[in-house]
Amino acid sequence: MTTMSFDEKGVDAVYAGTEFRLEKEMIEDATEKPYPDVTDHDVIKLIEPNPDLSGEPRRIADILD
Repeated sequence: MTTMSFDEKGVDAVYAGTEFRLEKEMIEDATEKPYPDVTDHDVIKLIEPNPDLSGEPRRIADILD
């Protein structure tokens, strides 16, 4: 299971027991989108090889509101 915590500068994540940080610039480069327009589904696809994408994707801008 992956857990993610979003803030204005990036995402703190835990995947397979490993904690790490994905910086805003890296996420923007990987998704080719401005950080506020990236969704939680976009980020989990960067972390997990075959994520279970349930529910509607949420934009980071909406998560941070």
